[in-house]
Amino acid sequence: MNTIKQEKLFLKVIPVMLAFFAMGFVDLVGIATNYVKADFDLSDTVANLFPSMVFFWFLIFSVPTGMLMNKIGRRKTVLLSLIVTAVALLIPVLNYSFVSMLISFSFLGIGNTLMQVSINPLLSNIVKGDKLASSFTLGQFVKAIASFTAPLIAAWAAASLGDWKLLFPIFMVVAILATLLLGITQIKEEETGGKTSTFLQCFALLGDKIILLSFLGIICHVGIDVGVNVTAPKILMERLEMPLSDAGFATSLYFLFRTIGSFTGAFVLARYSAKKFFAISVVLMILSMAGLFIFSSLTLIYISIALIGLGNSNIFPIILSKAMLYMPEKKNEVSGLMIMGLFGGTVFPLLMGLLSDAMASQTGALIILTAGVIYLIFLTFKLQKD
Repeated sequence: MNTIKQEKLFLKVIPVMLAFFAMGFVDLVGIATNYVKADFDLSDTVANLFPSMVFFWFLIFSVPTGMLMNKIGRRKTVLLSLIVTAVALLIPVLNYSFVSMLISFSFLGIGNTLMQVSINPLLSNIVKGDKLASSFTLGQFVKAIASFTAPLIAAWAAASLGDWKLLFPIFMVVAILATLLLGITQIKEEETGGKTSTFLQCFALLGDKIILLSFLGIICHVGIDVGVNVTAPKILMERLEMPLSDAGFATSLYFLFRTIGSFTGAFVLARYSAKKFFAISVVLMILSMAGLFIFSSLTLIYISIALIGLGNSNIFPIILSKAMLYMPEKKNEVSGLMIMGLFGGTVFPLLMGLLSDAMASQTGALIILTAGVIYLIFLTFKLQKD
């Protein structure tokens, strides 16, 4: 009987994990921004509008998505997100221009917002109790595989086929497959009582100290994530005069070690204290930022990028699971608010672009990233106390 239950559970988890993979498509914005910057000869400030356009929509649509889930359900919301993502990936195939890429990245951000808000609550309908944090981390591991492969596919398409943009149709096919699989999968969802929360009720949750600290933590986590994604190749191009096709590996390296960190975290978090693991993660990020400021050697820069990949890999699931388990009766609204924190992916690149252009150096970008790490140090001590 248990074997049959496990098989049914496995069959339900597979399409959700494929949706997590599609959620990782948003991270192609890092390598794509660098290629678009080169193609259209843009400054850092203008080029960083692209990741900012992706993550701007988290501020606008996160809370409404939480409310939408109360009306149509979590599975249908994830399905909608996959359809919007497929449309986003189709646009560059049909037309490649500065404006069309802004529109494509906007749709990518809207689709990703819908998915980020709904997919974790959907997974919580399949996986229960103390295994929730490790399941979220497994989802982030699968997402990180897409993040890791995007720069490699772009570099391969540019070198072998003469067009880095072939990345888009390849990922679009996967998005369509995820839509079809989840569409035929039945998942029993918790009743929400039929009452939809208002904007004020959602935002009122920020009046709680734990929810507020968690929200700010996610802003910094995502700001660091998107910032490293976009800036890592630029550091190599600036200090070692590498071409973009080679420097793009820095983004893959970051996501490779984020993937390794997520995979490790899925097992560690199932057995050990999330608070201690969070503290260790932040220490790795401190060491990484010090290295990125100091080193000009390729090997040492790679080691620094790897360290921040490991350190930043489990911050999100630890904060999210803590917030959702803290207010289980408001799971949809809490998830919406936490995902709104992904707006950090808009704020950080804009500030990094402005300061980099002002200083004529990627040191400006590193200063902004360091500010995010400093907040996570503060949050570590708060977590230990609470």
